[in-house]
Amino acid sequence: MPGIALQNIPSYNLKDFFVQILTFIKRNMSSPYISIVIPTLNEEKNIGPLMRGIKHVLGENNYEVIIVDGHSEDETVRIATSYNASILYDDIGKGSALIKGLRSARGSIVISMDADLSHEPKELKLLIAGIEAGYDICMGSRFILGGGSDDMPLFRKIGNKIFLLMVNTRFHANFSDLCYGYRSFKKGVFGKLNLKEEGFGIETEINIKAMEKGFKILEVPSMEKKRKFGEGKLRTFRDGYIILKTILKNSM
Repeated sequence: MPGIALQNIPSYNLKDFFVQILTFIKRNMSSPYISIVIPTLNEEKNIGPLMRGIKHVLGENNYEVIIVDGHSEDETVRIATSYNASILYDDIGKGSALIKGLRSARGSIVISMDADLSHEPKELKLLIAGIEAGYDICMGSRFILGGGSDDMPLFRKIGNKIFLLMVNTRFHANFSDLCYGYRSFKKGVFGKLNLKEEGFGIETEINIKAMEKGFKILEVPSMEKKRKFGEGKLRTFRDGYIILKTILKNSM
């Protein structure tokens, strides 16, 4: 059977073909593969090392960093901007900041991360691999083999275990960690969770609603480090009460 001569193909079809290819390449180059959302408040000493750590791990991967800042009074925003981070503002609470940032993310894989260097950038690859393997949500856990914490007093461990027992019993789950914010989401999943928590109850609400929605969830080991610089925002008993209210509210 004779081949089709190139000159027999109308030239405008070839032109349109190459235009479509270039458009496809441009569109995919402009949309990041990975989005990292980081709430901040007065983290000027931490944000530079964190941004450098992310760059070291992800290298030339197509990614974006979204800083959701609570109107810091220091140089956090200026430093983050110098590393080409996008800046949003929200001073309501951690949950509200995460919701705003994750909703604006454009990546195929979206990651939430703390700004205080307690989450190690080298673990980003584990969170990315979990989504690439087909899971909807990949959660870092301090309490499975390979995980741990340098910042977990005994009373916080006890509180976490109690909350875990409540959630696992009520929602027929098998979580090993509940109040840890180092997580990744497949594109589109976060919006389906319909999250409402504006404060430190956000991680617990994510666990509960992910179970209710039937999403595929994977836990991977994570090593929590102590905050590098500055004062932590967590208040154990106040935020423990918020988490308890989140569990009870979503159990009704």
